Amino acid sequence: MSVIGNSFNKLVNRSMDRHVRLAVTGLSRAGKTAFITSLVNQLLHVNTNARLPLFSPAREGYVLGAKRIPHDDMHVPKFAYDDAMNALLSTPPDWPRPTRDVSQTRLALRYQPQKGPMKLLQETATLYLDIIDYPGEWLLDLPLLDLDYATWSRQQARLLIGRRRELAQDWLAACDGFDPFAPVDESQLAHISTIFTDYLYQCKKEGGLHWVQPGRFVLPGELAGAPVLQFFPMMNLNDYTDEQLAAPSKDSQYGMLKRRYEYYQQHVVKAFYRNHFSKFDRQIVLVDCLQPLNAGPESFNDMRQALDQLMQSFKYGRSSLLRRIFSPRIDKVLFAATKADHVTSEQHPNLVSLLQQMINEAWQTASFEGIKMDCISLSSIQATKSGFVTHQGVEMPALRGIRDDGISQTLFPGEVPRRLPKATFWEGEHSGFDFVNFRPLEISSDDALPHIRMDKALDYLLGDKLR
Repeated sequence: MSVIGNSFNKLVNRSMDRHVRLAVTGLSRAGKTAFITSLVNQLLHVNTNARLPLFSPAREGYVLGAKRIPHDDMHVPKFAYDDAMNALLSTPPDWPRPTRDVSQTRLALRYQPQKGPMKLLQETATLYLDIIDYPGEWLLDLPLLDLDYATWSRQQARLLIGRRRELAQDWLAACDGFDPFAPVDESQLAHISTIFTDYLYQCKKEGGLHWVQPGRFVLPGELAGAPVLQFFPMMNLNDYTDEQLAAPSKDSQYGMLKRRYEYYQQHVVKAFYRNHFSKFDRQIVLVDCLQPLNAGPESFNDMRQALDQLMQSFKYGRSSLLRRIFSPRIDKVLFAATKADHVTSEQHPNLVSLLQQMINEAWQTASFEGIKMDCISLSSIQATKSGFVTHQGVEMPALRGIRDDGISQTLFPGEVPRRLPKATFWEGEHSGFDFVNFRPLEISSDDALPHIRMDKALDYLLGDKLR
């Protein structure tokens, strides 16, 4: 089919509400790859799946089936669904590899229209669902579009406290004596940038911190080694006048850092936003509240800050027909607390309440724009089973699963706070939250993946499009 024909078909599908682009958004380790794998798996099993009682098109029988089809963006790799399923079906089962680059998958969902002109015109219709996967680290670069180099540098200087400052000592030492207005020395810039990148890696892997920026530095993809990733924030801008900073010589160290930052903004961050996020219709924001609770107050508060900055980058607004065809806008958002199988069932309402506290500002912004929102807890791929243990003669709810090291464990991980925890939550011998990494549950190849409330997420995100 010609390019013109493809474009016409896209236009028709969008005008008839037969094409949905779903943004699966979340910080690193929030569970995006697991969510997409489970979403595809549940829909492929939709007409034989006993695990979707809350997905009304499946429950009421008017979604007929789904299949994977090639997507149109031939420069974007295919989402590695088969590799993910092979990992989950291996012995012992293993988690899919996390995302390291952009990938995409497309599903065709055949259904019987239940209302509107579609019901009068045809017995069956097809909804095309596009899902983009991308590293969570890359999301953290979106706020850079609103910051010039000097403002970003000052922001990074303010963040350099606590654990961050401890991890930054080698980088700060390398910057000692750096003259920003000396002639460009590319080897020095590359050397300091390498140490700065190592610092970002340590924040992510050792410090339990989420606000790692620029995100491409720790997961560069095809940009590894490119000069566009060889810059760093200046920590001593207050030593110089606004006039000096406003118009640096392009042959100076500062001028080069500023140009590389601006190139990164325009050719890396802006291109990513334009090619992907500006085109989405629906959005699910995945948040792992539990691992930061386990890591301590600095990690938890850092994750809140990263999430808050991230949500400011998305534009919300009602979708009219014209907007839908020519300028798609996210018109429905689902906030989901992931890994709900790592807490006992009576803690799920607390998990939702905590998430609502964490995304309160983003929720208010979306509400002001008049779009639909909801907040749930879910487990994309279940790793534990519920049970009870007896402690000092009292029966208590518990979880049972196989740890990453192969040892079976039954435990009560602790209570999830309903509201943002105070410092006392992490004080004392039995305080905080006990998060354990479990393997996925074993399944057979012809079964749908076990989950918690994936059907509720599907109904919210797609239910109205399949009627």
